Amino acid sequence: MQPDNSHKVELTDSLDGVKSFHQRKIRPFLEETPTTEMILKHRPQKSKAPRSSKNQLRQLAGDIYEHGHLDKEIGAERLCPRRGADTKLLMVVTSAPGNAQARLTIRQTWGSYANRRDIGMAFILGRRENASIGQALSRENFLYGDLIRGNSIDSVNNLTLKTISLLEWVDLHCQKAKYVLKTDDDMFINVPRMLAFLETRQNQRRVIYGILAEGFKPIRNRFQKYYVPRHQFAENMCPPFTIGSGYVISGDIIHELFQRSLATFYLQLEDVFTTGLVASSLGVQRVRAKGFINKRHDYNACNVRNAITLHKIKPHEQFDLWQKLLNTDIKC
Repeated sequence: MQPDNSHKVELTDSLDGVKSFHQRKIRPFLEETPTTEMILKHRPQKSKAPRSSKNQLRQLAGDIYEHGHLDKEIGAERLCPRRGADTKLLMVVTSAPGNAQARLTIRQTWGSYANRRDIGMAFILGRRENASIGQALSRENFLYGDLIRGNSIDSVNNLTLKTISLLEWVDLHCQKAKYVLKTDDDMFINVPRMLAFLETRQNQRRVIYGILAEGFKPIRNRFQKYYVPRHQFAENMCPPFTIGSGYVISGDIIHELFQRSLATFYLQLEDVFTTGLVASSLGVQRVRAKGFINKRHDYNACNVRNAITLHKIKPHEQFDLWQKLLNTDIKC
């Protein structure tokens, strides 16, 4: 039986084609002296952030902040009658546009204390470009009238701007309120205990109450949540500040905090910025308050009653804590 040599012809033809292509296309390229233009043309491209100098990156908050609110959608007089002349406590809850369920459960639980004439409550949000989200928020505000919407983009990186927006609104519409609580929509507030706490300190002025953080070093690892770039804050130690999940500001310093915030170099950590940098520059006391809790807790009825604030509460848990707060059958 004779071997079939037809595959040799096909292989030879294939090799001839490769040689021809190499001589016509590849060899001239290899023999040509590579230029910078050639290298850049054939190198994989990477996307780069715009280059900015350190001076450009370090900006005053007032140069970034967009003033104003969508006031046509909210009745300031209803939220804070007589600019807060009769308001013992104004509770302002920072919230994201998509957290409608969290807002609803707060209204139905501890936020219902705002039915009292001496207590007010509102949610503070930023702006979203998405038209459908904006329409949903407008419908929600038509029903409840408690959404304060600022002009800065709503983003986790813009929490400092949201707090400045809070200060601006209170300064304009509720400057006579005795105390202002800044808190988040994953918090449970024991309002009766909060009022009792403040009643024993009614003569205190120029003060912020909350969980006092001292001796904190800024995080320089850019992959961590609370990363602080050196161009925003070059010091090796943060000033004492109150944790942002919940703190109470005496009403007599709202105007000063707002104005000084605009004249302070921007830092995206809102609690360090507002209650640390800005407050310390004004000589405001930051006071540790027992009962402000910033971590998951054993939520039995007695712990709920003894706490002033509880953190990391899911919307459905608000009802359970609310029931435990109101249950007088359990003795502590």
